[in-house]
Amino acid sequence: MNADQSPKRTPDGHHIVVRGRKWRATDPAVPEETAARLRRHLMSARRAVRSATTAGDEQAERAARSRVHRAKVALGERGTPWWEEPEDARRRRWEQGLESLDAEDDG
Repeated sequence: MNADQSPKRTPDGHHIVVRGRKWRATDPAVPEETAARLRRHLMSARRAVRSATTAGDEQAERAARSRVHRAKVALGERGTPWWEEPEDARRRRWEQGLESLDAEDDG
């Protein structure tokens, strides 16, 4: 897949298909600016996982994996499926997730 191509979505829009494997799609209700910030947190946390793993630092790895999980939950890619949640719960999920990740970066 080229960088300019979006992954194929399932007919219901709930999942993307990458190399034949289904993954939960990001909640389409997340505003693009918020989604972009959450993706930056996600990529930063994934880099931190790699660094901690390479360094053999289990505590740092656990903390980084927790950040990955929080970012993915905020994006709607983990946790309760976004299509099963009411709109206000979805908004609360991404707002609280972003607030938590931003606060950790500021800390």
